[in-house]
Amino acid sequence: MENELARMAKYCQVIRVIAHTQMRLLNSFHQKKAHVMEIQINGGSVEDKIELAKSRLENVIPVTDVFAQNEMIDAISITKGRGYEGVVHRWGVKRLPRKTHRGLRKVACIGAWHPSRVMYSVARSGQDGFHHRTELNKKVYRVGNGSDPKAATTEADLTEKGINPMGGFPHYGLVRNDFLMLKGSVGGPVKRPITLRKTLLQQKSRTAREEITLKLIDTS
Repeated sequence: MENELARMAKYCQVIRVIAHTQMRLLNSFHQKKAHVMEIQINGGSVEDKIELAKSRLENVIPVTDVFAQNEMIDAISITKGRGYEGVVHRWGVKRLPRKTHRGLRKVACIGAWHPSRVMYSVARSGQDGFHHRTELNKKVYRVGNGSDPKAATTEADLTEKGINPMGGFPHYGLVRNDFLMLKGSVGGPVKRPITLRKTLLQQKSRTAREEITLKLIDTS
């Protein structure tokens, strides 16, 4: 192994680690196979990257080591699949009049005679949803652990309360491990894995630099 690391330090410019999820911690999942992905290490020299990867080898990386409260992050996900859809649902085009021959949920004219092909900009039926999407600038409102009985407690609360609502989250169950609370929505159905990454942009806006103080977390 030391010989391989020495070769990497001599010849490589990019160092990546292979990370996987711990499915045994997710009791609400029936899946046993872990999700595996490559994560690139940035910053410092190649020797520094190798040393960091070596120190993290076969160790758990908690979310608190990567993200912090009030940080802006990006969420990468696969959206909910909706199958093969027509133009009215897929692109929101207007329906044709009621008496239209051969259907009315259509595009009446899909282009001119010349150029003698259908332009890419014309609405057509096809696959809707199940697309790879990256949403930028999601603000982290809270980083916590689901087993903490005070995970959802704020300064304004009179009583202590955890992050789980009564009966658990719909179609998921109880959160027992580390969690992130983000502003806004995240693509995809419940239980679909999401890739979170540090922002690639320099955050200078007032919204990005704002310190958030939560007054209430509704767990009813």
